[in-house]
Amino acid sequence: MSKDPQPTKETLHDAVVNCLRNIYDPEIPVNIYDLGLIYGIDIDDEFNLKITMTMTAPNCPEAEFMVAEARQMCEYITGIKSVEVELTFDPPWNPDTLSDEVKLELGFM
Repeated sequence: MSKDPQPTKETLHDAVVNCLRNIYDPEIPVNIYDLGLIYGIDIDDEFNLKITMTMTAPNCPEAEFMVAEARQMCEYITGIKSVEVELTFDPPWNPDTLSDEVKLELGFM
C-alpha cells in the first residue's frame, strides 16, 4: 500500500489557488482568484492558512457569503490545519488586478 506524500507549502498553495478558482463572484462570471480579489495566501510552518481578500466594492452584498465560501472550501484541502479569511479594503480593488485572461475576456484589452 502506498503512502500519500507529505504536503508542502508549495503544493498546498497550489491547492488553495485551485480551490479559489472554483468560487465565482455572483455578479461577474469570473472566479475570485482571477478577478484579483485574493491579496494574499499565507501558509505557516504548521500548515495554518490565512487568506487576505477583498471585494469589488466595500458595500458588496455578497461579501459575507464569499468569505465564508472561501473558508469552507479551503478547509477541505488535505493537509491544511486551519483556515482564516481576512477581508480588507486596503488597497481598494480595481480592474488592474484582473488577470490578463480575464481582461481579455471582459474586453479590457
